[in-house]
Amino acid sequence: MTGLFPCEAEVARRLSQTPKEWAAKSIVLERDGLPKVDPIMGGRFWPAVEAYWLRRYALSSIEVVQADGMENLDAL
Repeated sequence: MTGLFPCEAEVARRLSQTPKEWAAKSIVLERDGLPKVDPIMGGRFWPAVEAYWLRRYALSSIEVVQADGMENLDAL
């Protein structure tokens, strides 16, 4: 495995999709719980993507949870 936050083209490749196919499918799958692109890292957290697919096919009961948002360190 290379990189925890692969770009969308790499995610598409790992899932045997073309980048164009993946762009359309990822929009629909995000509504079903596919992890979104992390705004800081610029990619999807790959272990969470794998967990999403395992849960979708009932091979795991681990819930994929989205990050709760950007940290506001000025609030400390």
